[in-house]
Amino acid sequence: MNNYEKENQFDKNNYTHSNVDYGLTTGSIATATSLAAIKKIINSNEEFNIVKIITPFEELDVDIEKCELINENKAEALGVKYPYNDPDVTVNLKIISSVELIDKKEIYKRNIYKSDIYKRDVYKRDTDKKIMDTNNLDIDEKIENKVIVEGGFGVGIITKPGLQIPVGESAINPVPLDMIQKNLAGLVPDGKIAKVIISVPEGEKIAKKTMNPKLGIIGGISILGTTGIARAMSTKAYKDSLLCQLDMAIALIDEGKYKKDEIVFVPGNIGEKLALRDLNLKDNKKVNKDQIVQTGNYIGFMLEEAKKREIDKITLFGHIGKLVKVAGGIFNTKHSIADGRREIIATHAGLCGVDTGTIKAIFDSKTTEEMIDILKNKKIDKKVLNSISLAIKEKCLERADMDVNVILVDMEGNQLNSKI
Repeated sequence: MNNYEKENQFDKNNYTHSNVDYGLTTGSIATATSLAAIKKIINSNEEFNIVKIITPFEELDVDIEKCELINENKAEALGVKYPYNDPDVTVNLKIISSVELIDKKEIYKRNIYKSDIYKRDVYKRDTDKKIMDTNNLDIDEKIENKVIVEGGFGVGIITKPGLQIPVGESAINPVPLDMIQKNLAGLVPDGKIAKVIISVPEGEKIAKKTMNPKLGIIGGISILGTTGIARAMSTKAYKDSLLCQLDMAIALIDEGKYKKDEIVFVPGNIGEKLALRDLNLKDNKKVNKDQIVQTGNYIGFMLEEAKKREIDKITLFGHIGKLVKVAGGIFNTKHSIADGRREIIATHAGLCGVDTGTIKAIFDSKTTEEMIDILKNKKIDKKVLNSISLAIKEKCLERADMDVNVILVDMEGNQLNSKI
């Protein structure tokens, strides 16, 4: 029994979000169903309810819900991504692998040409974790890999640069791709190629609830995983998902579509919607969706990562309730980590000469909207919010050596400060 099994002995019929801390990645399910399908072709009389797959770290036993022979050279298998203790929208998804054994001689006769055969089957990583360029490999060398992997219905297609996978390819990440190849390669008969198609019936629907639309991955989910095991959402995993947006924006800068100072950071969906509707950059240009990067609560982290990528200036656009925290040096804006909104606004009101009674009224307010209304009634809102904006600018410079154009808005998208 492996470590995964020891820590997660369960009855799949009693699976709940609360009683299991680990699950399987979509990559592991896709690998297992692919393995079951090729085994069915080879041993058609055998039942494959469980298969053992090799992952980058250990072997895992994976349940197979259904496995059937389509013809003597083709089989399909279905697996389910069971729930675990995480709000993962891909839980309970059915993943289907169709595997067909094709004669190498037929590769050249059928509609499986060089551009199609190895779109998704040779994205290896070197020791620096860079994707190797395989475009110049001879087709015969590529066929030696023995396993072709493609995305079917419900698996997304990459439409924007900056990700690990080239534009136009299926969203099957390098590690799952490698897992499928390695688990199947030893079973492919001599003179044959295994063509694998991964499909997710509900993938297109579920993808709308993921980051895929934001990342330019259309038509379905991504087949993911780096270890084979999915754990409850970690801070690192969330930060990595935020960085994908930044890398895509930088890829567009490298292509010349935007300038280096035209990236816009927003805290979340509300900020993005308001920026798309109202924000104009220099020369009165409207901001585009692919210029906008959501930072979540990790504004400081994202500023530092932008700086590492040689970005020296960004526009920070968002609701006063989130961004005001940065003026106090709070770069993780999650409410349970730190608040400080009333203290910061009250302090800057005092610095701008507001009377004690008004400062107390601000301090006693429950929302930033109430605080802004108090300042507006005193006709000092612009002065105070400009003071806060300058403090945000200074804190970002101190934290990440980043020049920041600060734009503070209310829930309606009205700009509250002057251009800072």
